[in-house]
Amino acid sequence: MGNKSEARGKSGISRTLKTAGKKLLSDTGRASVCAAAGLIMALNINTFVHAGELIPGGFSGLTILLQNICSRFFGINIPYSPVYILMNLIPAAVSFKKIGKRYTIFSFITIVATGLLTDILPQYPVTSDLLLISVFGGIINGFAVSLCLIAGATSGGTDFISVAISEKYHIDAFNYILAFNAVMLTADGFIFGWEKALYSIIFQYTSTQIINLIYRRYKRNTMFIITDFPKEVADTINKLTRHGATRIAAHGTYNDSERQMIYSVVGTDELKKLIKEIKKIDANAFINVVRTDRLIGNFYMTPKD
Repeated sequence: MGNKSEARGKSGISRTLKTAGKKLLSDTGRASVCAAAGLIMALNINTFVHAGELIPGGFSGLTILLQNICSRFFGINIPYSPVYILMNLIPAAVSFKKIGKRYTIFSFITIVATGLLTDILPQYPVTSDLLLISVFGGIINGFAVSLCLIAGATSGGTDFISVAISEKYHIDAFNYILAFNAVMLTADGFIFGWEKALYSIIFQYTSTQIINLIYRRYKRNTMFIITDFPKEVADTINKLTRHGATRIAAHGTYNDSERQMIYSVVGTDELKKLIKEIKKIDANAFINVVRTDRLIGNFYMTPKD
């Protein structure tokens, strides 16, 4: 009896260690991606952004604007990292309480990496063409921010705010942050001239579009599925996404036969896997996917950690 209890104890410890090991590897991967995103952002600031004297979006742009003001009007060169990190403390505290603790911790890895590496790495202008700087700098910035979001974190600042809005209201709020950036660019235009401020708009717009293209958590799709296995399909949707489905009796005019249609709204990031599983259930299923621009009502989203 004692041997059996001991064996069960060892088995339980083994499962616990295995689970802890997987979690550690997952956390290490997330931290590595967040640090890599910080490195990319720092390189982008020290190459494209500084070369074009641009103002990127969010707290990064606000930090650079303050650096420029202090340098021109007060003759003081302030480092990037202390200002950038201090600015992020309040939104990070709100995120820690309202969005998720681990989510905020991983986000701060990116914030600290971006700040410190921006000060440490040398500035190296790649090109002097302002249009190329604006477009490619925006692409790189959008890619780095998307890496953070995919890793279950953010690059900080206004991204904390946009994610909080998106989580609460189930909308894609990244475009709304452009309003904050517009105010900042207007100030930059009045102080330092409009040419660089206008090119900064191209940088920020390009960055936002790259984020919208890569990161799809807040995008929705409506699925209409004609299938001979409606219960199995509906159960699969619920199992994989925790979204409900509506079963509708339909009449197929092509074969003049009674059919069953499943209606459901799912996240764009869930779509590919879901279609694959539905095709395993019914290889002849007819699936129509329509983009959903607005959704009113309850819609389950995996909470941030």
